[in-house]
Amino acid sequence: MNLTVVGLGVGAFLAFMAFQFGFWGFLIAVIFMLVGAAVGRALEGKLDPRGVIDALTGRRSSS
Repeated sequence: MNLTVVGLGVGAFLAFMAFQFGFWGFLIAVIFMLVGAAVGRALEGKLDPRGVIDALTGRRSSS
């Protein structure tokens, strides 16, 4: 599946959430999608959660 189709599906889902549940439903859907993407990347090994936490707390720079 190419990224255009995935983007279309995500946009349709977010539009549905916005129309059905208003702004807060849309915002909650976006937050859950971001958390799901982060968990998926961490499980694939493409994201180091400890490194992200260190960068957010100022222990290490992101560069």
